[in-house]
Amino acid sequence: MPIYKSVNKDFFKIWTREMAYVLGFFSADGYITVNRRGGQFWCIQITDRKLLGQIKKAIKSEHKISFRRSKGNESDLYRLQIGSIEMCDDLRKLGFSERKTKSLAVPNVPYKYFADFARGYFDGDGNVWIGFLNKKRNRPVLALKTMFTSCSLDFLKQFHSKLRGFGAEGGSVYVSKGNYSRLQFSSNDSLKLYDFMYNHNIKDLGGLYLNRKKKIFEKFKNAAVV
Repeated sequence: MPIYKSVNKDFFKIWTREMAYVLGFFSADGYITVNRRGGQFWCIQITDRKLLGQIKKAIKSEHKISFRRSKGNESDLYRLQIGSIEMCDDLRKLGFSERKTKSLAVPNVPYKYFADFARGYFDGDGNVWIGFLNKKRNRPVLALKTMFTSCSLDFLKQFHSKLRGFGAEGGSVYVSKGNYSRLQFSSNDSLKLYDFMYNHNIKDLGGLYLNRKKKIFEKFKNAAVV
């Protein structure tokens, strides 16, 4: 007799801050798969075991987090796989498909939850960098850069447009020679993104954020004050 593992199957039906964050993260590092027998699964595969555990807790899942050891220069990967036709259908209604890499679009996230969606996407496919520009000058400039990467150019353009509505008015989308595009913000807009993504009582969300990325913003803010 099969053992059914519990999960909140209504998780993607009603907008909450937790749902918006997980959906943002799924936009970056998630996918839907259908096996030969018609079984449907949605999965998130990342390198951070702790964060995946927080996502698992948010959706009230009892599913096991699997582990795949790295090969060569690759990082170890952790995967949460949920078998649920109902949840996969809910994700499709939100605009996600089995082949979302190229067709990804920003879902219609309610205004009050977009900061959580953006933080989820940033934790999945975003990066923040702090360093000095013009190093050869007598007084190099300390700079902060925030980047979002996607294989879907349309997604980044839509995402960029949404972020402008929340105060990050600069930024540029770059099309790479490879299979991806990048949305990049300089220091001032990066600080606006920090305030937008993190200053909404995120401690109440059970750790649904990558602290190592958050700390880079704060390192720049502290250095700029000195």
